[in-house]
Amino acid sequence: MGNNIILIGMPGAGKSTMGVLLAKVSGMDFIDTDLVIQAKEKRLLHKILEEDGVDGFLAIEEQINASIQAEHTVIATGGSVIYGPRAMEHLRSIGTVVYLRLSYSTIAARLFNIRGRGVVLRENQTLQDLYEERCELYEKYAHVTVDEEGLGIEETVEKTLQAMKMLLE
Repeated sequence: MGNNIILIGMPGAGKSTMGVLLAKVSGMDFIDTDLVIQAKEKRLLHKILEEDGVDGFLAIEEQINASIQAEHTVIATGGSVIYGPRAMEHLRSIGTVVYLRLSYSTIAARLFNIRGRGVVLRENQTLQDLYEERCELYEKYAHVTVDEEGLGIEETVEKTLQAMKMLLE
């Protein structure tokens, strides 16, 4: 297993925000895979979804995540990364996958502009459906789960660092 920390979880779980702080306090680099996708595609996530559809977006996301090369880096992934088995196996091989878990009610309260964020929702799929479908996959791929319910960002960083330390002992 590599020396990276890969953050997975629902949109709104704070992967990008917390990832920057985690990288800063642990002296690591930081990559936000959503930004990597946007840079490589020269389009915003929601534009990729509009123009290529859900399946096209997922194919691009999997290909890019499966090719990430990093050392000593915190990697914040998009919430839909878990739909790409090849990407997830690659990410698991280059680091520790940390699932940032929040309740459905907290996620729903945080996601007020779900379409504008480029969240992968299939036609007629509700946020509740998406949450239930994804939680199982997050659990499947995670080496470590951090329950961040009711925690602030600094507390989530601290809890993640503690979980990583316990994993390495």
